[in-house]
Amino acid sequence: MSLPVELPDRIVDAHHHLWDLNAVNYPWLMAKGVRRFFGDPTQIQQDYLVDDFLCDHGNLSIVKSVHIQVGTEPGDALQETRWLQYQNETQGLPNAIVAFSDLTAVDIADQLDAHAHSPAFRGIRQIVGRSADEDAQTGTGSLLADPRFAEGLAELSKRGLSFDLQLLPNQMAAAASLLEKLPNLKVALCHAGSLSCQEELNIWKVGIERFAALPNIICKISGFGMFDPKWTTYSTKMKFDLVVDAFGPTRIAFGSNFPVEKLASDYGDVWVRYAELSSGFNNDDRAMMFAGTAEQFYRI
Repeated sequence: MSLPVELPDRIVDAHHHLWDLNAVNYPWLMAKGVRRFFGDPTQIQQDYLVDDFLCDHGNLSIVKSVHIQVGTEPGDALQETRWLQYQNETQGLPNAIVAFSDLTAVDIADQLDAHAHSPAFRGIRQIVGRSADEDAQTGTGSLLADPRFAEGLAELSKRGLSFDLQLLPNQMAAAASLLEKLPNLKVALCHAGSLSCQEELNIWKVGIERFAALPNIICKISGFGMFDPKWTTYSTKMKFDLVVDAFGPTRIAFGSNFPVEKLASDYGDVWVRYAELSSGFNNDDRAMMFAGTAEQFYRI
């Protein structure tokens, strides 16, 4: 691969997915013909295993990776973690597992205990916002106002576990108000806050600034293709610059969001664009964005 800019020799993919349709039940991967907020998933509604992930890497130097829960049946969340731990032990990846648990559940402590039997388990993602239509169906948009959700986040904090926060710009203010009360909870903002349209730009900017003011939060730059399948280095530069200016390069982590991002881009193209976006930074700052922030945050 001939690259227009040089990529670091160590890359940690801070946000990707794997799935085995015979091992775990993923309803959305079985729902043929159902369009999602990121487009038509038909192309990826098949097994995506470690070997597939490695094949997509090509010659890139992916040294570690972080797996983010995929969207199982709630009763299969623990099975997903166990399956991923087996991949970790037999295939070497992923190095960290961010699992699903319903933080509003009365047995959340027991759920977290069960996940913790897998040594690579690091935290939880319970999606707050995907799109207005899908959130109306799932009810996740009401989580931020649910005191049980706040209690679940506090339980993560008490255990030293992290939370991956996926939400929409119009939910940022409420989320920031909640997280301001949890200063010891490690939070990773997924997909740079999921800005999808120009009309949301101002509330997104304010939300990014509020999150960045909390030192326990990092920002993952990932998933651009979910909101703009034709994204380029140029089209994302404004978002990238604003996010890095707010958080600083040592609190930024790059992720591929594969194989969902595969609907828009090749794996190598994603990382080349990140290299182009970050080309103005020194080697130490780029090393943090490409690897160090994720290694520190997820303890890998």
